[in-house]
Amino acid sequence: MSGTLAEPDTGKENVMTGQAPQVTADPTFYRSPGDAVAAPPETLAYVVAFDRTGRTPDALATVDVDPGSDSYGSVVGWSELPTTGDELHHFGWNACSSAFAHKGHETNGLRRRFLLLPGLRSSNIHVFDTEPDPRRPALHKTVTAAELAEKAGYSRPHTSHCGPDGVYLSCLGAGDGSGGPGGIALLDHDTFEVLRAWETDRGPQYLAYDAWWHLNRNTLISSEWGTPAMIEDGINPELLLGNKYGHALHFWDLAEGRHLQSVDLGEQHQMVLELRPAHDPEATWGFVGVVVSTEDLSASVWRWHRDGGTWTADKVITVPAEPADAADLPPALKPFGAVPPLITDIALTVDDRFLYVSCWGTGEFKQFDVSDPAHPRETGSVRLGGITGRVPHPAAPSLRLSGGPQMVEVSRDGRRIYLTNSLYGSWDDQFYPDGVGAWLAKLETDPDAGGGLRVDGKCFLHGDDFRGLRPHQIRLEGGDASSDSYCFT
Repeated sequence: MSGTLAEPDTGKENVMTGQAPQVTADPTFYRSPGDAVAAPPETLAYVVAFDRTGRTPDALATVDVDPGSDSYGSVVGWSELPTTGDELHHFGWNACSSAFAHKGHETNGLRRRFLLLPGLRSSNIHVFDTEPDPRRPALHKTVTAAELAEKAGYSRPHTSHCGPDGVYLSCLGAGDGSGGPGGIALLDHDTFEVLRAWETDRGPQYLAYDAWWHLNRNTLISSEWGTPAMIEDGINPELLLGNKYGHALHFWDLAEGRHLQSVDLGEQHQMVLELRPAHDPEATWGFVGVVVSTEDLSASVWRWHRDGGTWTADKVITVPAEPADAADLPPALKPFGAVPPLITDIALTVDDRFLYVSCWGTGEFKQFDVSDPAHPRETGSVRLGGITGRVPHPAAPSLRLSGGPQMVEVSRDGRRIYLTNSLYGSWDDQFYPDGVGAWLAKLETDPDAGGGLRVDGKCFLHGDDFRGLRPHQIRLEGGDASSDSYCFT
């Protein structure tokens, strides 16, 4: 596939023929962040949900999020996996607006049509087709764990993004399914066959988690969690207090797959997870969330950026732990007498104005104005669930919620925010030992009024809505703030 940046199609009349150019691009490919913001709102949300016991199949649920629909706020489609024990976690589209970065991609039939569902436990990758019925995606193909291990040398696939040369799939472990190094597998855009490991020179990188990029800067960024053996049975207190989980960012040459630089945030800043680069294609900054500090149980958000000819990172948000009675805490936290915020996900709006931060431990969900990315300013907060708070949703005031705001997704226009409450099966059980439950909530904000958050009382899925499964990540029809990258300003 060509690495040549395609010129934007302006839609103007061809002066040679007198005819307007034929536009065959997927209408959900947006040339710029502004185009994405102005596009029609989503009417469907796709949610992966998993069976903690591994006895029944995980599923892809379709939720009606059109406020004008009679079925608003309910599951309207249910697509089961053909296997059990997958533990669906993160998932993504086969294609996005980055198709415009490569000549021919935007008009060669590539469409935002397929959803890739990696099994974080099984290492299988299930590909679902959202056409012809977007409400009931159908299984298109399964890429087996054996193929992933044989052709790329990896296991435990985690996050996928469509980009140059194929679909990039970050993986936590090596092919043996237990240790490292983790890295990135490259899959064919059209057939979804595993092509190879993306890295040509990984340098010191060993732990893996997320991967994103600055396309116009030929830069990929990756983050760190732990190997499968470090995470699959829950958080290991000995490893945590020994500062053995990931605490660094890595910067790569995107075209060559070559490691360029590591930025260590400090070994006490454990579990450097979600990467959210600026959507402005000319920007050279972004945010990453850190789950916990072993110094004081706080959590943090850091901004990476260029400083001269190198990359650097600065802490721009700190969320402190909250004191609590040991009797109200799960066994893992009793010795500390406090609830750590546990920042497990962040999301940056398409216009790069607001950053959202999920504090899964305390149940708080925060909104920050990041118009000045070096100096975020808190503009909104709500609480749902939480280890000790168990704050109810307005739609069910008598229901004390378990879990907390965890995975977050934001609409392209930045006015709607969707939350789910499950982190990862074994970790759910440690921090919410009496049961994490299952819920999805929707929030609303008004960017024109400076932000602020309001809980939508009519869109709250819980209890039997997910048929006993735990919902995890959300993807929105036509793309969303966390799965699209743009090529033109």
